[in-house]
Amino acid sequence: MKKFKLSTLFILLLSGFLFFGCKQGSVQKANPLKVAISKYNSHQTYRGWLHRFDTSIRFVNLYPLTVDSAMKVLKTCDGLLCTGGGDLYPGLFGKLDEADKCGPPDRHRDSLELAVINEAVNSKIPLVGICRGLQVINVALGGTLYTDLPTDIGTKVIHRTKDGQHSYHEVYVKKNTELYAISRADSGMIYSHHHQGIDKLGKGLKVSARSADSLAEGIEWADTTGKGFLMALQWHPEHLDTLVPLSKSIAEKFINEMKSYRKVSSKVLP
Repeated sequence: MKKFKLSTLFILLLSGFLFFGCKQGSVQKANPLKVAISKYNSHQTYRGWLHRFDTSIRFVNLYPLTVDSAMKVLKTCDGLLCTGGGDLYPGLFGKLDEADKCGPPDRHRDSLELAVINEAVNSKIPLVGICRGLQVINVALGGTLYTDLPTDIGTKVIHRTKDGQHSYHEVYVKKNTELYAISRADSGMIYSHHHQGIDKLGKGLKVSARSADSLAEGIEWADTTGKGFLMALQWHPEHLDTLVPLSKSIAEKFINEMKSYRKVSSKVLP
């Protein structure tokens, strides 16, 4: 009789554990992480890059929204991804006289991204910038840009080919940085496609990686005290093999930071 009671109790406990586990899993699936993307096109691979490590992530394209609407949507998200794209309006960083070296400006995108970046920084929402995303984060924090790398710093490193084809070159990671801590990579071959880059560094930032011509290829907070997660890259990790250190580690770190942010903020997504 005792054996029967113990067996029954064990089955009940196991059933309860399995039910609780299944219930928890269903809650997580019903309420996945939500990422705001500053501008997204269907041919881009940002979603596939993050989905490699969490297939449940939801994405919201902010670009079709007004700035006010984008700010409201961002507050419902767990992270902000500022993507690649065209040149920033040079008047935003004091180089309007160099506008002839820049492509046509997208003033809506400039205004939208500057607003949501400032909101993300102030609200400690995890923030990742890629290519143009690095540049606009730097400008949002008071930095400036080279408007055309070949004429401003030379062609020791080719950051963008004339025919628009893939350009690969090496970057060198600084050891006293978060980028090195998560990737454990001293250097790596990366995909590059840009003709502008960081000139004066924005307030509170430090360089985490450089190319052989000394151009800043990665930035992050110099002091993380009291700040949310911020990491920006001049290269395209989503175009690399997503399992190499300078791609995989960044995606995984961003996802983990978003999970931590959700816990701290007790965010309940719609």
